[in-house]
Amino acid sequence: MTNQEHNQVSNQGMSQSPLVIKIGGAIMESTDAQISLFNTIKKLQKQNRNVVIVHGGGCVVDQQLAAAGFVSDKIDGLRVSSPEHMDIIVGALSGSVNKNLVSMASSCGISSIGLALHDGNMIKCVAADAKLGCVGIPQTNDHTTLEALMQAGNLVFISSIGSLANGQLVNVNADDAAVAISELIDAELVLLTDVAGVKGKDDEYLAELNNEQAQQLIDEGIINGGMIAKVRAAFAAATQLRRSIAVASWKTPEQLLLLQNGQVIGTRINP
Repeated sequence: MTNQEHNQVSNQGMSQSPLVIKIGGAIMESTDAQISLFNTIKKLQKQNRNVVIVHGGGCVVDQQLAAAGFVSDKIDGLRVSSPEHMDIIVGALSGSVNKNLVSMASSCGISSIGLALHDGNMIKCVAADAKLGCVGIPQTNDHTTLEALMQAGNLVFISSIGSLANGQLVNVNADDAAVAISELIDAELVLLTDVAGVKGKDDEYLAELNNEQAQQLIDEGIINGGMIAKVRAAFAAATQLRRSIAVASWKTPEQLLLLQNGQVIGTRINP
C-alpha cells in the first residue's frame, strides 16, 4: 500500500484532510505576524484540523552567511548551497529558525515540535543538479512518525533540510519540501508568501492559474525570480495530489479559516 493509499484509508473517519502550510520570507522576521498565524492555527485545531508547517528561512540564511563572510548565489531563484556553506545553512534552518518558530508557537499555547525532513525517515533526498551544490530533491518515504505526532495534537514544524542515502545533509527548496510533505500525508497545501498571490499581465493578482498560462507568464518574464520555483512547485503538488494549491499572503492568516468552508484564497494553482 502506498503512502497516499494508506492516508486515504486512515483519514476515512476524519472530517477533513490535514493542512500543510509553507512559510518563508519576511514572516520569519516578524514576531507579530507569527503570532497572528499561530492564533489562526489554534482556531483550525479547535475545528479538528491537523496542521503541519514546512519552512525555509532564506533571509536568516543570507544574514548568517554574510556575517561569516560568504556570498550566496542563486540560479532561477534556487540557492547554490556550497559545501563550505552547509554548516551555516543547516544551523540557520534546522537550528535557529526552526526552534524559534517552535518557541513562539509554544508561547501561544500550542504544543509544538520541530523536525527536519529526514527525521523519522519521513523524506529521502536524491542529489539535485551538481551546479546547485549540496541541494536535494525530496521523495516521500515514511509517514508513521509525522502521523503519530499529529494525532497526539502537535503542531509540527519541518525545516527544509534533508539528507542523501549516504547521510550527507542537503538543502531543499522549501516549496518542494512542502509538496513532498503534502504528498506524504495526503494533505491540502497552502504556500504562504510575501505577496497575495501570482500576478498576471495587468499587474493584478490572478484568482486561478493553469500550467499553460503560467508557462507563458514565465516566458514573458512576468513570473520571475523565486516565484518561478514557487509556481512550479505548486503545479507539481497540484498534479501529484490531484487538487488545486493556494498561493496566498501570510499577512492575512485569518483567510486560512475560509478553507474550512471550501472557499478560495490567494491564487489557485490548478492541476
